[in-house]
Amino acid sequence: MTGYGVADGRLNGGRIQAEVRTVNHRHFNLSLKVPSGLQDVEGELRQRLRDRLARGHVSVAIRWIEEPERDPVISVNLDRAQDIVEALRELQSTLDLAGDIDVAFVARQPDVISITTSEDAPIDVEELRAILDRAVDDVLAMRADEGAVLGDDVQRLLDDLRGALDRIETHAPGRVERELDRLRANVQALVTGQPVDETRLSQEIALLADKLDISEETVRLRAHFDACARALAGDDPAGRRLAFLGQEMLREINTIGSKANDAAIAHEVVGMKGTVEKFREQVENVE
Repeated sequence: MTGYGVADGRLNGGRIQAEVRTVNHRHFNLSLKVPSGLQDVEGELRQRLRDRLARGHVSVAIRWIEEPERDPVISVNLDRAQDIVEALRELQSTLDLAGDIDVAFVARQPDVISITTSEDAPIDVEELRAILDRAVDDVLAMRADEGAVLGDDVQRLLDDLRGALDRIETHAPGRVERELDRLRANVQALVTGQPVDETRLSQEIALLADKLDISEETVRLRAHFDACARALAGDDPAGRRLAFLGQEMLREINTIGSKANDAAIAHEVVGMKGTVEKFREQVENVE
């Protein structure tokens, strides 16, 4: 489903922007671009996007719109320096060494003095995630609006299918009666002047009625309609379920068509097939 969202906020002394675009795709397919310095948190961002966007081709670009300050920050680890000085004094006392403890020597020791810039500072992952979430919120809102429109259209197609099935069920009993009358007339013509084997005729009529019966198909088809309605009304992603139901509906409609033996029913079946194809195309855009 189509969606777009953008958000920005302060991060590490600069300002960063997250832009998210989505288009329809049956799976979750992510393209993520982050600036240098954020690669360490890229995995967390990917998982966050996967958790919030169930499917679709998702393109995300994160960029600095205001670079962090580059002024170096000098810090002194006094505890480390104190430990070094005490160790030197102990060494001097134990070995009775002459000389003074030189500040330059202490300053050169590892971890005593450090110089960093803002780009070296740890990334505030929570703040970065919050910025990304605001962009995703906009995407989800846009997709929800589109989903409501798609849902209405899918529901309209279901209503059309229900109406067509109602008309088929209205035609069905008369079709069976006409076929039975035709069979009886054919038998009478073949055995003119001879007694009709009513038992055999009853058996043939029963077999024909069973062959033309579409009650099981119509019951299953209505069950599929109801399942689609429940999926549309629910809060969970319904695209894949609707796609499966569309396939099953087409299966039942094809069976009804093969049993039709009636022009009016055959006409309705052709229309239903076209409607189901529209249904299946549309649900490809539903999450």
